[in-house]
Amino acid sequence: MIRRLFPKIDPFQPAEGPPPRALWPFMRWALKGAEKAILVACLVTFFAGTSELVAAKFTGWVIDSAAESGPGDFWGAFWPLVVFGLVFFLLVRPIVFAADAGVSGIMLGPNLFPLILQRLNRYTMGHSMAFFENDFAGRISQKAMQAARALTDLVLETTDVIVFSLAMFAGSFLLLGGIDWRLLLIFAVWAVLYGLTLWFFIPRVQKRSARRAGARTLVTGQIVDTLSNMSTVKLFARDAEEDRATQATLDVYRQRGLEFGELSALFRMVLMTLGGILPAVSILGALYLWSGGHATAGDIAMTAMITSRLSMLTNRLGRVAITIFTHLGEIEDGIGTLTPPHGITDRPGALDHPPKGPVRFEHVGFAYGGEGRALADFDLTIGEGEKVALVGASGAGKSTAVSLLLRLHEVEQGRILLGGTDIRDLAQSALREAVAVVRQDTSMFNRSAMENIRYGRPGASDEEVFEAARRASAHDFILDLKDLKGRSGYEARLGERGVKLSGGQRQRIALARAILKDAPVLVLDEATSALDSEVEAEIQHALEEVMKGKTVLAIAHRLSTIAAMDRILVLDGGRIVEQGTHDALLAGKGLYARYWARQSGGFLGAEAAE
Repeated sequence: MIRRLFPKIDPFQPAEGPPPRALWPFMRWALKGAEKAILVACLVTFFAGTSELVAAKFTGWVIDSAAESGPGDFWGAFWPLVVFGLVFFLLVRPIVFAADAGVSGIMLGPNLFPLILQRLNRYTMGHSMAFFENDFAGRISQKAMQAARALTDLVLETTDVIVFSLAMFAGSFLLLGGIDWRLLLIFAVWAVLYGLTLWFFIPRVQKRSARRAGARTLVTGQIVDTLSNMSTVKLFARDAEEDRATQATLDVYRQRGLEFGELSALFRMVLMTLGGILPAVSILGALYLWSGGHATAGDIAMTAMITSRLSMLTNRLGRVAITIFTHLGEIEDGIGTLTPPHGITDRPGALDHPPKGPVRFEHVGFAYGGEGRALADFDLTIGEGEKVALVGASGAGKSTAVSLLLRLHEVEQGRILLGGTDIRDLAQSALREAVAVVRQDTSMFNRSAMENIRYGRPGASDEEVFEAARRASAHDFILDLKDLKGRSGYEARLGERGVKLSGGQRQRIALARAILKDAPVLVLDEATSALDSEVEAEIQHALEEVMKGKTVLAIAHRLSTIAAMDRILVLDGGRIVEQGTHDALLAGKGLYARYWARQSGGFLGAEAAE
């Protein structure tokens, strides 16, 4: 019923523009589209708070009516009270509080968290690779979850407690003022003291909360970093060092928690004292007014009910105030991490469909923002359907050229064109749809083998996935896979980052994914480096078939894999120092010939850079 009566929130409505970096504009950005529902929740909660005052007023009415009427006929003297009480307590009040619970637990709670998190997640995925290279994946995800949960709870607690309290305070002001101005004065003085207490403590609570949240994410980042590299930790026997590093971050978090806890305890004590002062002074004041004939017995009862309720609410409000400003600190902490402007963005009017044609690097320079040069005046044209290989020692700039082609980093000098169009004039998604990549460091999702391969083309049929796996020599070993839950073959999960597979198996699945994608441009970045010679021979023919009719850019240390390319370029210090066919470069007796001569077991020797 709640779903039908109250406004709906579309939890997957996209955000408008990037998130602001200031707190309140960020909250409006994250909650946009839910304003009507939040307003309705506030109104319902306000009515719920008002109903508490109606109950107190009803109690005073009953006592005064009984005092005036004295003993006598029950129904004749009290029928209006009986009817009102039955309707209010058995019908109106339950409906109001059911609606109050419903707007929080049904309308807001289940919808706000996905609304906020999907917006943060979508924006975070739009960051350049530099953003992810400079932070922990665990820390980034923790910040997003933390900010979304904190903002969701902030809204729920504001609508559920703060608005309820405002209704109580406003109604109490009117009811006590209706008895006598002196009771109103007591309440006003108390309210000022309460406000000053909040004004003093809240900024300090918020500051310490933010410091505690920052320390918590450092702990998460440290643990995730250790667990993500557990094989290295084990191989180097560094368990104790990692444990000490975790303890150090935990100690910082503990200190921040103690600082926050000490302040919170003091805050609670002050609020409890203020909460005790209000009913004590107000009831004594009402009793004094009654003794002077300025208040009735019902007024004393109503005053006692109102101020006692406010006293309990004060304690709750104090806890919620700490929680709310803890949430604000966590949100601000998340804003600082998640909302920097995107380093790489689509230009207005960017093309959704990249043109076909040659790939051209025009005098490209790139240094990862530093003073050195990963690429310097890099000039290269790869004709449509041409197969070009890049060779060079580690750090020569080969992988940098691939990253720039895919716009994982932005060109600092010069430009890159695809089919005569600057890739910065293409939508990033369109550009990457036009390029299939198999890298040395293959990434697998902790999903089934079928899902990992189909990632190359989500609409592909099962048979198309099987065929791609066969062409990549992956089909047979996939059929033998089995995970801990008994799923086998293409339905078996591969584990986090494909940890259950060997390096060669991961690369063959990555190759099958690229085959299935069937993009016009194919990039092979050490695509066969993890394969043994027998398996490499199996898929070499498949690679040749896949490369037919495609523009290919290949990087390899194993020179035998690129010997048949149309053209081979030798890079040194970010520049092209030699280019030609395999035979021509060998005949030239230059750097490539030395690389070839120093190969051992088919790999480029480390001494080749000398």
